[in-house]
Amino acid sequence: MNKQEAKSAPLKPLHKSPAGIVVGLFLLWLLGGLFRPVKPIDGFEVKEFGSLPVLLNGRIQPLQSVGRNSLLMIRGKSGLRYEENDEKKKIEATQWLMEVVFKQEASDDRPLFLVHHPEVKSELGLDGMKDAKGKERKYFSYNEITRETNEQTAPHSGQVSSEPKNFVTLRQQAARIGEIEDQLRTPLDKQFWALHSSLGMYLALKASLRPPDSPDFVQELNTYNETIPAAMAMSQNMTDLSPQQQQDLRLLSMFFNRYQNLDRLAHILAMPPSGAEGTTEEWTKIGTSLMESMRAGEVHPAALAYAKIGEAFRGGDPATFNQEVANYRNWLSGQGYVEAQEKGRTEFFFNTYEPFYKSMVVYVVALLLGVFYWLNFTPWVRQAGFWMLALALVVHSAGLIFRMVLEDRPPVTNLYSSAVFVGWGAVILCLILERIFKDGIGTVVASVVGFSTLIIAHHLSLSGDTMQMMQAVLDTNFWLATHVVVITIGYSAMFVAGFLAIVYILRGFFTTGLDKDTAMALKRMVYGIICFATLFSFVGTILGGIWADQSWGRFWGWDPKENGALMIVLWCAIVLHARWGGMIKERGLMGMAVFGNVVTAFSWFGVNMLGVGLHSYGFMDKAMFWLMAFIISQMAIIGVCALPPHMWKSFGDAEKTASLPEPDAPVAS
Repeated sequence: MNKQEAKSAPLKPLHKSPAGIVVGLFLLWLLGGLFRPVKPIDGFEVKEFGSLPVLLNGRIQPLQSVGRNSLLMIRGKSGLRYEENDEKKKIEATQWLMEVVFKQEASDDRPLFLVHHPEVKSELGLDGMKDAKGKERKYFSYNEITRETNEQTAPHSGQVSSEPKNFVTLRQQAARIGEIEDQLRTPLDKQFWALHSSLGMYLALKASLRPPDSPDFVQELNTYNETIPAAMAMSQNMTDLSPQQQQDLRLLSMFFNRYQNLDRLAHILAMPPSGAEGTTEEWTKIGTSLMESMRAGEVHPAALAYAKIGEAFRGGDPATFNQEVANYRNWLSGQGYVEAQEKGRTEFFFNTYEPFYKSMVVYVVALLLGVFYWLNFTPWVRQAGFWMLALALVVHSAGLIFRMVLEDRPPVTNLYSSAVFVGWGAVILCLILERIFKDGIGTVVASVVGFSTLIIAHHLSLSGDTMQMMQAVLDTNFWLATHVVVITIGYSAMFVAGFLAIVYILRGFFTTGLDKDTAMALKRMVYGIICFATLFSFVGTILGGIWADQSWGRFWGWDPKENGALMIVLWCAIVLHARWGGMIKERGLMGMAVFGNVVTAFSWFGVNMLGVGLHSYGFMDKAMFWLMAFIISQMAIIGVCALPPHMWKSFGDAEKTASLPEPDAPVAS
């Protein structure tokens, strides 16, 4: 079947077409994830524990998110995969966090930390270590990194203390590297810095819910609780203390120093205000809470609850563990923390369902169906690709809305959310194009842009919590919310136009599939989308100026981000005027649309990494590498577009040439 026959062929209703089978199978897969229960692990209700609320990065979040984000930053994955005795194993984020905070003797043996640079391995004594298959190892456990210690005499005390030898090395390297700008750091520096940061995060997690060296934290807290009243009584009269009172005072001093050190190391603010619902600022670390217990007269109920939960986990007692988690939940409800618990459960579900990962899978299938349609022009294949794209958009939209509800903010608040939103907007535009032109191009472009932007978002998530509090300079108000949404839709439109142009160039140069109708359709698509992008980019820039005037007292300050937005508007205007003035024709329009990808990518990402301006979010060397690689690829495609028409397969074919518009120069008519 040829293309014209495929477009005019009547389509069966989806439920009677082979496309319905494909779409139905993936729909069942997506729905199955909604109702699939989280099974206990060895009897322990990880869902109930993982959805407990804590405060971190300025927001209430479940413990599962703490573990998941920590693993992403340390390991680059949301779960821990490793081999043990030639057997592949996987630990989910919640289970891993439970080991880290309650059973360090197990977590310390997990191969968690990436060390791949030969010089770093040699410096830390890790070179030559191989796995069961005889390959050089890249991941090492905490115990392997800290197995050697330095014996030294503590000043003024005469006591000999021991510290892991590699800690000294890493601390010295970190002090040196900290004085070097990010852009100037060598691969060796980056490896040392990353390992130092990962170990610091791991140690902070270990001290977040209990002292790592406590053999029985429940008993320790009971002893501490018994000591507090005696100490409070002694504080009224510090003279003529009995031997027992002096012993109690020394014990209390030991506890205070111990919990002060715990407070210094801890990462999570897990202690909610007791007796009132409180605000986020009132949550404290467990060490702070235990020190304040001297004034309160008793240990915080949450500290004792976590101690009981931890000892049950350490003792391998799932029944007691589950009961203590339920008891703590009841206490939270009694204190008014119903909303915090519900938020924890909701975010736990969001993390477990992984809507953006599922969207990526469906986008790939839609892409394959779109390309397959170009090969044989089977109508139901295009139909299946269209509905698969619509299905992916539904899941993508659900994930976007879920994040908005969890954050209680607009859809775009940082680079991560902008990547999610750019892909979402692009897919909507392409679905409309596919509905109008019915040639598979909209399906292919939507799948590529949707998948690519979600991949970008995934890599951005490796830098930490993607829902943390916004920078003060970007604090939300009406004009900010409208500005970022509108201008990000402009980004989406520019990328859609650019990738449509790429389809034109690649199909025209490498295949004979760019016939007259396809070329005309692509020209209309690109032109229309650029007009759409011009409108939204211009309006978004104006809205940004209104927000800047209200927030900073000036409408325009030539900030790099402002200049980047202006670049997009100016480039759109240049393209349209060049087309209206006859300076470019079909191929020229396509080449300039592809360069629009370069302008948009630099405005979206590049200006954030310059290190200057109110919108600077910091230099990211990996992002800069991929940004430059993308720009180079776009310039290469523009170079292909500029090649003479007789080198294009679609233009060079004698039969095709007769049916195509007269080839035009890429820039000048």
